[in-house]
Amino acid sequence: MTSFPLPRLRYRAHDMVEPMAPGQVTAIPEEYWHCTPTEILAALHASDQGLSSAEANRRLTVNGPNTLFERRGRRLSADLVRRLGNPLVLMLLAASTVAGMTGDMTSFVIILSMVLLSTVLDTAQERRAEATAAALRASIALTATTLRDKATSTLPVVDLVPGDVVMLSAGDLIPADGLVLSANAAQVNQAVLTGEPFPIEKSPGANPGATMGEAGNLLLHGSSMIGGSATMLVVRTGSRTQFGGIARSLDDEQPPTAFERGIHRLGLLIVRLTIFLVLFVLLAHLALGRPPVESFLFAMALAVGLTPELLPMVMTIGLARGAQRMAAAKVVVKRLSAIHDLGEMDILCTDKTGTLTQARIAMTGHPGIDGADSERVFELAAVNARFESGLRSPLDDALLAHTGDHPLTGWDKLDERPFDFERRRISVLAERRGERIEIVKGAPETVLGLCDRAETADGTFVLMDAALQASLRTMHDHHAAQGLRLLGIAWKPASGRTRIETDDDDHLIFAGFCLFLDPPKTSAAAAIERLATAGVRVKVISGDAPVAVQHLMETLGLPNAPILGGDEIARLDDQALAARVETVNLFARVTPDQKLRIVRALQARGHTVGFLGDGINDAPAIRAADVGLSVDGATDVAREAADMILLAPDLGVLADGVAEGRRTYANILKYIRMGTSSNFGNMLTMALASLFLPFLPLTPVQILLNNMLYDLSQTSIPFDRADSRDLAAPHGWDMRGLVRFTFIMGPLSSLFDIATFGALIALFHADIPTFRTAWFVESMATQILVVFVIRTSAPLWRQRPHPLLVATAALCLAMAILLPFLPVASALGFVSPSLPIVAATALLVAAYLVAAEGLKRVAMR
Repeated sequence: MTSFPLPRLRYRAHDMVEPMAPGQVTAIPEEYWHCTPTEILAALHASDQGLSSAEANRRLTVNGPNTLFERRGRRLSADLVRRLGNPLVLMLLAASTVAGMTGDMTSFVIILSMVLLSTVLDTAQERRAEATAAALRASIALTATTLRDKATSTLPVVDLVPGDVVMLSAGDLIPADGLVLSANAAQVNQAVLTGEPFPIEKSPGANPGATMGEAGNLLLHGSSMIGGSATMLVVRTGSRTQFGGIARSLDDEQPPTAFERGIHRLGLLIVRLTIFLVLFVLLAHLALGRPPVESFLFAMALAVGLTPELLPMVMTIGLARGAQRMAAAKVVVKRLSAIHDLGEMDILCTDKTGTLTQARIAMTGHPGIDGADSERVFELAAVNARFESGLRSPLDDALLAHTGDHPLTGWDKLDERPFDFERRRISVLAERRGERIEIVKGAPETVLGLCDRAETADGTFVLMDAALQASLRTMHDHHAAQGLRLLGIAWKPASGRTRIETDDDDHLIFAGFCLFLDPPKTSAAAAIERLATAGVRVKVISGDAPVAVQHLMETLGLPNAPILGGDEIARLDDQALAARVETVNLFARVTPDQKLRIVRALQARGHTVGFLGDGINDAPAIRAADVGLSVDGATDVAREAADMILLAPDLGVLADGVAEGRRTYANILKYIRMGTSSNFGNMLTMALASLFLPFLPLTPVQILLNNMLYDLSQTSIPFDRADSRDLAAPHGWDMRGLVRFTFIMGPLSSLFDIATFGALIALFHADIPTFRTAWFVESMATQILVVFVIRTSAPLWRQRPHPLLVATAALCLAMAILLPFLPVASALGFVSPSLPIVAATALLVAAYLVAAEGLKRVAMR
């Protein structure tokens, strides 16, 4: 039997079972499955006949209802206030306030609308955590058959208490954590807690030294009975169960994601730039004796000009565009900002089941005693599985699924002896064309012990001596070490018999083994290679045994790597674990709380972490990761906790998503670079000009028109293509690089603005309307056209921009150039410039673009 570890949640004194008798405290050992049922019954002051109703009600008062931990929901107003505390949001709100106070109602409405829309969307996304917990609570049983007052009754699960005795049968959900008092062929599916597909056999008795997942006497809340029946002693209820521990972790406050951290840092950067420029202008104006109120309002107007008011909209458009592309690639995006985080992700943690393997049990072989596959072995096993009554195990389903190429005809069933834990085998009496035989299928060690002969490949029989026994056990151990499950197959003649008697399973003839495995995906190795090429390291985190994980890696053709086991992780503190996870890529026998620790340890090392899982046990790690990923066939809890859902559970699909995330981030960064450098350059020009010019370079209406046309020209940036280098590796929020870019490209823009001022005043002796018209056209041309220079780190002629970007830029530039020649020009304060001024302006714009092309290699280094 293969079993899988589960978390050992640590309980404080008040987490132990409360007093069962007045004045007497009963503490249940943490690893209570090491004890016998009699010992736990005594500790709980209970009996195998159940509790009385009066005692159960008293315990319900002391211990509380058997419900999962449910934290009181946070108020919507508190969520909104926390969102509005972001530095960038505060900056935009301040700019909106100043715009309203100075009469710029258009800017006031635009900025406020962008902030409110972004805040509402983000708040709605965070409410998913409550839906996750709700899905978890919905996945547990509602009623249970319980012994109360020495009689069987059906009670609501919420009324169960420690000491209750519950009757379970096939199809039941296990309503609490407890021990097996008795069992008849009980098999339990613990996949929701372990992620592994193989059923676990359960039986009474102490399991000293066993981990929680290995304990055959332990029943866990949330798992399900898939075969047989059992009587269970309830030991822990509600939030004290393992299921409850997972529910608690889903309600924990989570640290900011990579995207949120980046936006926070961007907000701080813009605030610093704004404070620097505002103080510079204010102090300079006051030093020159300018009126204080007028100087303050001008400085505030510059602050408004520095704010990237359309950043929330551009980010939303960019992320929404990315979500559309990812939907076409079979990835459903639930949290838009996770697209950026996926592009920044440099480590992907994944369980092997369902992503590297097919998440189904398949028969991979049926060797005879010589180790070669034998059709005789398969036929005997398939006949046994076909005629088995009751609920079939997943191994039987895999056997029958394999019969497509091996039709079974002519067999008739005469009798059956079902599986039980004492026999550990299934016996079927069958006949074909007058040959009547008994076929036995079961645990290999049990079946081998009943055989005194073995069948060879040519149909002859040999004696089952010690040497053959040792050879067959070696074969068994070899396959088991590779993570395979095995069944032993044997038979014997049954001429004249019509029934299988109790004690006639001896003198069997051993035929061979049936081998079962969750087979690896053929695409997994190529997908891991693609992710590695893209700079994403894959770390496999599994609850399976180390040998099974290692064998899977070898099957996929991946290099051998050191494995860190759950028992060793349990001995490491957080600092030591953070050091180990950096170099280890394979983790085995890992519990759900250890998965969470691994994710947080990697984040503490500065990594952007994705986690791909499909079980309830994966939900805490999915939620804690920067990018939580699940698959379409996952549990409701895992899907609710995830930021993205893969409609095809394939790492190849995820590799496509990584490229899309990087493309989206690259386009958002183009706008941020453009916005910060252009706004900084313009405001720096306005600040310097205000010190030396007796008039404002642009009127408030012209400034508003400038901002509107420029912002409109940039709205198609989310549709642009990205450099191959932007897609080749993860890229985070590089604030130093953004500052360098702003302080190189912004002053460069100001330098050419001042050159334009000098030419207009010294060479052309332009009047104020002509001055403003020429600078408006020059400012619009440099701002709009430079995007084609800085949208790529390569020479601008090597990579073509998206046609939509060309169209919006050309449209806005044409409007800016034509405005002085239209009938509305005088109302906007424009005049038609002379041909020499137009030519000089065009020359300055061309010189600026050449200079920008040369400097961008330094600015974008």
